[in-house]
Amino acid sequence: MNPALLVATSARVLLQLRHDPRTIALLVVVPSGILALLAWMFSNTPAVFDHWGALLLGIFPLIVMFLVASVATLRERSGGTLERLLALPLGKADFLLGYGLAFGLAATIQAGIVSGLAFAVLGLDVSGPVWAVVLVTVLVAVLGATLGLFVSAFARTEFQAVQFMPAVIIPQLLLCGLVFPRALMPRALQLVSDVLPLSYAVDAIKRLTLEAGVDRMYWTDLLVVAGFVVGGLLLGSATLRRRTP
Repeated sequence: MNPALLVATSARVLLQLRHDPRTIALLVVVPSGILALLAWMFSNTPAVFDHWGALLLGIFPLIVMFLVASVATLRERSGGTLERLLALPLGKADFLLGYGLAFGLAATIQAGIVSGLAFAVLGLDVSGPVWAVVLVTVLVAVLGATLGLFVSAFARTEFQAVQFMPAVIIPQLLLCGLVFPRALMPRALQLVSDVLPLSYAVDAIKRLTLEAGVDRMYWTDLLVVAGFVVGGLLLGSATLRRRTP
């Protein structure tokens, strides 16, 4: 791994994002607008907004960063950019880590802006510390980018990359405990939910909405999610192709 090439790759991706207003809107404006709409819906029942607002604050980044990362990576490959880059002294690890670093920074900025809006403007209130919620949000966003980088290897068009979202994201949304408590699911579905990273992120946020402190289980959940991020990058490096057939 070459640190200079890694930084150069990250800088190139960030420059592309900077000059893409539609992507910026998807990263920041859309999640902020949905949270604002949610706060308006539950303006007469703030406790409901506190519960669902915190959960959705940790889920939106997964969806958005998955879409952005998968489409951006596929565009690099289908346009021949990836093939030209890998012809240079740039390894697959440099490419993926560079993209991961760039999207990680974008995820951090997104989480900071959306969280600032939620807590400072919309009045979101949780029992735990705000920084702990933001930390989960950032980690989930990086997870979304990692999953997007991984699945882009199996798509041939941008439309196919988007089609992976129902297969990768929706099962996690259904089984993570957001819609229905995991403890009340059939045993087989509980076992499936135990190997889905979003389940641990949702568990961490739920603890912060119910308890004032950050306990050991909170850090355990974050470590599990971080493990999925590392595993996703390793798998992405192994499956990355130079070009789309």
